[in-house]
Amino acid sequence: MAAIKKVAVQMDHISTVKIAGDSTFAMSLEAQNRGYELYHYTPDRLTLRDGKVIAAVEKMTLRDVEGDHYTLGPAERTDLSTMDVVLLRQDPPFDMAYITSTHMLERIHPKTLVVNDPAWVRNSPEKIFVTEFADLMPPTLITKDVGEIARFREEMGDIILKPLYGNGGAGVFHSTRDDRNFTSLLEMFEQMFREPYIAQAYLPAVRKGDKRIILVDGEFAGAINRVPAETDSRSNMHVGGRAEPSELTAREEEICARIGPSLKERGFILVGIDVIGDYMTEINVTSPTGIREVKRFGGADIAALMWDAIEKKRG
Repeated sequence: MAAIKKVAVQMDHISTVKIAGDSTFAMSLEAQNRGYELYHYTPDRLTLRDGKVIAAVEKMTLRDVEGDHYTLGPAERTDLSTMDVVLLRQDPPFDMAYITSTHMLERIHPKTLVVNDPAWVRNSPEKIFVTEFADLMPPTLITKDVGEIARFREEMGDIILKPLYGNGGAGVFHSTRDDRNFTSLLEMFEQMFREPYIAQAYLPAVRKGDKRIILVDGEFAGAINRVPAETDSRSNMHVGGRAEPSELTAREEEICARIGPSLKERGFILVGIDVIGDYMTEINVTSPTGIREVKRFGGADIAALMWDAIEKKRG
């Protein structure tokens, strides 16, 4: 087995992390506990020069102490091909900057193992990849055509409208059939987004929760239910959703079994899917979260499972 010594983490700056619920922090802390050398850099430090992928990386030491969770060494210009593993973990939006970083990291993968595989991250946008499993999804429309969206709402009644490449619940709206703000909402989306939007039939089951199910190398690893606040239709925890422990239903086991082989095929070591009632709404492959919450509620140590899978791949 090829030993892992050096791990670089491409992420939003470590100073911005809220460690209590941050999956990147948990993964990095587990790497440190395994004795790997940890290095930190932000995506804007990536450079492609004469075929080499370079970044100004800082040696990173972590502590599971809120408010005093990291120390960074001086920045050193480093050829990323000298790393054993790079964790691709910055948050979306999945824009051209994000896509460009996947093109760069593809130059060093798989000799340096990039997690998740940058080519497949680029080719599997989270709200589009899921449409490969249309029978597991609620009715879904991807378009900028205002007439199509109006027809979809007329047919479905209540819909959820959101940007195609957003994240974290930003820009997610619940629109009812008689919503008088609907035209204004579409005008606002037209001004804000160049890309198509995604509309889905509203699932009343969301009031009972939007389940985050985490898979490691295509296999179920853990789940938490995220219940939206009474005043919100979004269940994302940083906008007020409440996490609670959860087991899989028979339908959710079926969903995991169906998508697992495709995730494995694409080299996705860590994936988080979102399930409301009987339907999968997203497959998150960029920087899925939830692993600290799963462990906090007595579930698996997913960070450890992830590094076990990485070590096996490096073998």
